[in-house]
Amino acid sequence: MKKLNIFTVLFLMLLPMLAGCSKDEIIFDSELPRFELRPGYELLEVIVPQGTLATDKIYIIGEFNGGMDAVGDPRWQLEKASDTDVKWGVYLNPDDFVKGKTLADGYTFYSVEQGEERSLDNKPVVHTEAPGLGNRINVLVYRWADYFNKPQNPDEIVHDGYVIYVVDNSGYEELAMYAYGDAEAFGAWPGITPTGKVEIDGVNYKYFDTGAANEGKNLNLIFNNNNNGSQLPDYNVTLNQDFYLELTPESVNEFDPSSVVTHDGYTVFVVNNSGWDELYLYMWGTVNDLNGAWPGMAPTGTQVIKGVTYTYFDLGAANCNAGLEEHVILNNGNGKQVDDVVVFNLDRDVYVELSSNRAVEIDPETYTPGTVDPEPEPEPQPGEEYKIYVQNLTGWSDFYIYAYGDKEIFGGWPGMSSTETKEIGGVTYLVFTVEGNGETENLIFNDNNGTQYDAMTITLDKDYYIVANPDGAVAVEPSSNQYKIYIEDKTGWSDFYVYAWGDKEIFGGWPGTRPEVTETIDGVTYKVLTVEGDGETENLIFNNNNDTQYDAMTITLDKDYTIVANPAGAELK
Repeated sequence: MKKLNIFTVLFLMLLPMLAGCSKDEIIFDSELPRFELRPGYELLEVIVPQGTLATDKIYIIGEFNGGMDAVGDPRWQLEKASDTDVKWGVYLNPDDFVKGKTLADGYTFYSVEQGEERSLDNKPVVHTEAPGLGNRINVLVYRWADYFNKPQNPDEIVHDGYVIYVVDNSGYEELAMYAYGDAEAFGAWPGITPTGKVEIDGVNYKYFDTGAANEGKNLNLIFNNNNNGSQLPDYNVTLNQDFYLELTPESVNEFDPSSVVTHDGYTVFVVNNSGWDELYLYMWGTVNDLNGAWPGMAPTGTQVIKGVTYTYFDLGAANCNAGLEEHVILNNGNGKQVDDVVVFNLDRDVYVELSSNRAVEIDPETYTPGTVDPEPEPEPQPGEEYKIYVQNLTGWSDFYIYAYGDKEIFGGWPGMSSTETKEIGGVTYLVFTVEGNGETENLIFNDNNGTQYDAMTITLDKDYYIVANPDGAVAVEPSSNQYKIYIEDKTGWSDFYVYAWGDKEIFGGWPGTRPEVTETIDGVTYKVLTVEGDGETENLIFNNNNDTQYDAMTITLDKDYTIVANPAGAELK
């Protein structure tokens, strides 16, 4: 019997699949169409190099549109695809072309931030392919000139004189530096453009070599957008050292390279305009108390970013990208807080501006300080009156309730004590009276002498009965007693009702309750009403629900009553 090699068998099994896969059918994701076709336009879908930022400004230039003169004209600017950073597109209308010129005359691409298009070996690139009206083509850009301008090692750069290192957050499309003072050291206006770019300790700088011949000179530097109408305030230097500066849209500031911070995981950055004395960050969600119990973690530090000072909280590398969903609360540890500043998966840095009563997420690239106003404080609404009844079994020499949440209903720490008491169902309660409209309050019971505990959270929409034990509290239903009101009806009315008002409407709204139960005692038939009470005061009105009525009497719900209802008045029996 002939034996087949196992590899031969496997090859024969795979052969049909291999035959069904041709190189021509492999399409990479970056080659897929990302833009809709437009009649009358030629569509170029451009695959850009790695390192191209979503904020970059990219133009197509060539003889057909005047070359570099096209930079700044929105007709020739590429737009990024909405669903990928790799694919950009530009719609071209041949009617806009220089007369007699087409794409076949040659074109290339230019990034304002990263320079001209380059080949893999740093040569200029000229394309000539064109899609035709109503069609598209893919165009591949391998590199920007900036890729080849970045030295691999800053120590390899040989500088001419002292260096001005600039963190450029000016927003200028082009940057130049002019100087006057001891000399017009860098030539006539607008001066010199950056000598190059370099990354040092994670910070990207544009740098200007000032020239050995200018050492020791006192100069006023003017950074400008290369004679395009914008400039920053003068900055004075004496060229006896290197300088590190940061440019913002309005100013030139000294930049401290040592302030570059290495963070532990992702970070919450806060522009703190709250006016609070303290600031804490608390998290709850998948894991409660993630970085500490209430009020949470104190700030990790402060950091200046683009001229803005942030208080920041490092969330910890071990907590990040771990599938947690966390709610962030910023608070002052003393009754003030802003809930759900952000709800996220600890998968990115977060930047917010905090006012006294709200926080708004911001973009540090475009943020202008002071743009977030606090929400107007709502007009206070008159609240309903509620009572908190506390059976004090703590044994403490003093008893206080402090409340925080929507408002401090008992004032600042330690809150309020009470001397008012009420006996209900044989139990003596301390009585705390509050006004509310459904606010949520967190109660802390304490003795104002170092002993305290979190009691419970309540909503100001009803009365509460609470038993305060030495180490905790529990809400209870108050004890109730039943009493009977016996009425001997001598009114002669065709119908008879009892309405009550006072501490509560024990018989409901007008006209009250029609007694349905009767009892005969010692030969007298009484109409009987059974009520629950704990010492409440009630004012009785007898009526026939047909315009005949009178004030009967005032009773206290702490015993039974026997009443004679006469035609014009009532009396106790």
